[in-house]
Amino acid sequence: MDREPHDLLDELQRDPYPHYDRARRAQGLMYVPELDAWLVARDTDVREVLRRPGDFSSANSLRPDVLPSPAALAVLGGGFGGRPVVVTTDGTRHQQLRAPLVRGLSPARVAAVLPYAAERAAALVDTFADDGGVELMSAYAQRLPGDVIGRIVGLDPVDVPAVVHGGHRAEELLFRPLEESEQIAAAEDVVAMQHILDRYIRARHAQPRQDLATDIVASVTEGELTLEQRHEAVAHLQNLLIAGHLTTTALIGTTVLHLLRHRAQWELLCAEPDRIPAAVEEGARYDSALQGFYRVTTRPVTLAGTELPAGATVFVAFAGANRDPARHPRPDEFDITRAPERHLAFGLGVHGCPGAQLAREQLRLTLEELTRRLPGLGLAADQPVIMRPTMIHRSPYRLYLTW
Repeated sequence: MDREPHDLLDELQRDPYPHYDRARRAQGLMYVPELDAWLVARDTDVREVLRRPGDFSSANSLRPDVLPSPAALAVLGGGFGGRPVVVTTDGTRHQQLRAPLVRGLSPARVAAVLPYAAERAAALVDTFADDGGVELMSAYAQRLPGDVIGRIVGLDPVDVPAVVHGGHRAEELLFRPLEESEQIAAAEDVVAMQHILDRYIRARHAQPRQDLATDIVASVTEGELTLEQRHEAVAHLQNLLIAGHLTTTALIGTTVLHLLRHRAQWELLCAEPDRIPAAVEEGARYDSALQGFYRVTTRPVTLAGTELPAGATVFVAFAGANRDPARHPRPDEFDITRAPERHLAFGLGVHGCPGAQLAREQLRLTLEELTRRLPGLGLAADQPVIMRPTMIHRSPYRLYLTW
């Protein structure tokens, strides 16, 4: 891919908030060449799009920023998946794919996994609590969500690291410009993950268990498990796992970052841990891990006074809506004491995130552990924080902390 356009996209993605602000102030919608889309950033407009899935299709919601090379695509051809998933479907098919996720991430299932999540959170903090410093993303934020969603899905803990790694590599392959040799290596990691997931699909079909992998298998097959159904199940499971760990990893990283950048807020949280649920919501609102999704119009529509033809691409910025002063007073201030107001960090309507409560609970457990055990936590002065250039899972590349 031409590097110059991608450099412009990188700049936007590392700090999209000025673009959201301009889009909210514009008359009608603002077209953003870097996104090749109309930017929807006002709270009322974002909610309108999300409430009209028939007019704004999710078919292109995961449109890649980079098209892998033919050699990388050839490697991917040896894997599984490549079928529509819950975030890229509409109507009846979307409901069919979403149903096992809603059941598998129900309040009862989330409550059942919380003791394990708390145990893992404590154990991970144990590994660095006496060290005086840590890189939080690799030591904690990239590990806890994979362990937890892996438990719900029914993965053996020994397989979780490869699955998490494969998810990161899938994101890199589709959203970062890589040299061809690195694209091929990333594709090989993705295919290795897919073969692990296919092994679980076949095992759960043969011997069902009380886990989400079994629910997904049951949702795509009756009787014999065909090759096409294996592809469908792997695609579905891969999408769930990537959403289940990458988004929560990003939520943990960005929230801890902003608490420590706003020292008085961190100290208030340490002194008054009852505020942790409010801090979870403010972290999700202030710098949303999932910045937004693409949508494509299915017919001519008018949005915010702008006439869009059928086939027009819009980027629906959840994070832009979450900084809209019409909905959130002082939106650019990080304030865990603000009165609760419904934000859009986890979407809305038929595509609202079914794992929202699980993500919130993991961030809650994280803040409980860190404020109780490491109240002296601070950002390492000699390590600048660089945000990952992606609109899908916004987080720090690395987060070096000291105490």
